[in-house]
Amino acid sequence: MAELAADERISEGSRPLWRDRDFSVFWAAQTLSVVGDSFALIALPLLVLHATGSVAQMGLLTAVAGAASLVAGVFAGVVVDRVDRRKLLIACDVVRMVLYALVPLVWLFGPQIWLLFVLLPLGEAVGMLFAVTYVTVVRSLVSGSRITEANGRLNATAAAAGVVGPLCAGVVAARFGPAAAVGVDAASFGVSAVCLSFVRFRGGTRATPTGRTSGSDAKAAPQRLWTDLIAGVSFLRRQPVLRALTVLLSVFSFLTLGLNDLLIYHLKHDLGQSDGAVGTVFAVGAMGTITGALLVAPIRRGLGFGATWIGAVALCGVAVAGIGWAGSVAGVAVMTATFLGCAGIAGTCSMSLRQEVTPEHLLGRVTSAFWTIHYSAAPVGAAVLTWAAQRHGTAPVGLAAGACCLLVAALALLTPVRRRRPERLPAQT
Repeated sequence: MAELAADERISEGSRPLWRDRDFSVFWAAQTLSVVGDSFALIALPLLVLHATGSVAQMGLLTAVAGAASLVAGVFAGVVVDRVDRRKLLIACDVVRMVLYALVPLVWLFGPQIWLLFVLLPLGEAVGMLFAVTYVTVVRSLVSGSRITEANGRLNATAAAAGVVGPLCAGVVAARFGPAAAVGVDAASFGVSAVCLSFVRFRGGTRATPTGRTSGSDAKAAPQRLWTDLIAGVSFLRRQPVLRALTVLLSVFSFLTLGLNDLLIYHLKHDLGQSDGAVGTVFAVGAMGTITGALLVAPIRRGLGFGATWIGAVALCGVAVAGIGWAGSVAGVAVMTATFLGCAGIAGTCSMSLRQEVTPEHLLGRVTSAFWTIHYSAAPVGAAVLTWAAQRHGTAPVGLAAGACCLLVAALALLTPVRRRRPERLPAQT
């Protein structure tokens, strides 16, 4: 029996990922979902811009949605580590399908900006729960040695879908209006839910039982909840590389969360381009994500974690600085592709490292804590970035944000993040 199990593990390790039935279905579900997400990525800011003409309103919506995601992130890990993760993924998709479907229905009777400030935060909160769950189940689909490759392939095909999505979103938004593009996003969540219902995860996806609360134990329930909430934070504090990454990414997210709004404002306001041009730029940018996702595994194997992550963040800073100064659609597209490609490399590396070093029973809470902390200041950053762009222009704001991203990369050289194989460092007590 042991020999048979060993043979199965060898077979799984040597078999191409695309031949793995469950990974392929999961892969397809997420690719389809990203096609829809790319519609909303463009359509929701355009809905606000068309109705109000204000980049500050766009930034405020992004900030409110980010704050909702932050609050959800506090509790997401506890939920993910306690319930069946497969069922949770499906439920999140169904809820988001319903939420986003309301936008085109309501817009039939006229723009209602207030509705976006209700639905988008709810959608982002559920999206955070989905995202935390998504990270935890990848390890149930592939072996540990193939996590970076699997993450890279998921990101690459998602980005490939992102090439088609923004182009189609620009066409749909220009011809039928941005609300119709949001409707496509809603439909994609429904398709993703159906696909996920056919995926089988190795070892199951039900969390380790934590026991029931009853009788005299009820008084201890708040204490157990608090212990669960801080478990992820405690692990991050003890793991030296994850501790440093959390701090560095908090600053990076503050500087870049509002970049999509800045891009759209620069193209529409500064360069006087159409909705179709916005879609084209995001489609070209997605090509950078594809390239980065396909290259991340061999680059990390060749250069090691530290050089890969730090180099990617530094190039992100150069791209952010160049976006505001680009005077043509082609220039903006090149800078966007550079930023998204390098951000994808850095993100895939950090996510894979968390999956590699975190115990299974803590993975949801560690992921939740990591994202909650490093996104905590990001909504404020998005609001500040877009307010500053409207007041001072995109060029100086982009230059300042890019310079700060370069500073983040420089500071990483002073931390354990610079190590070639940081996954081998022991947790500290």
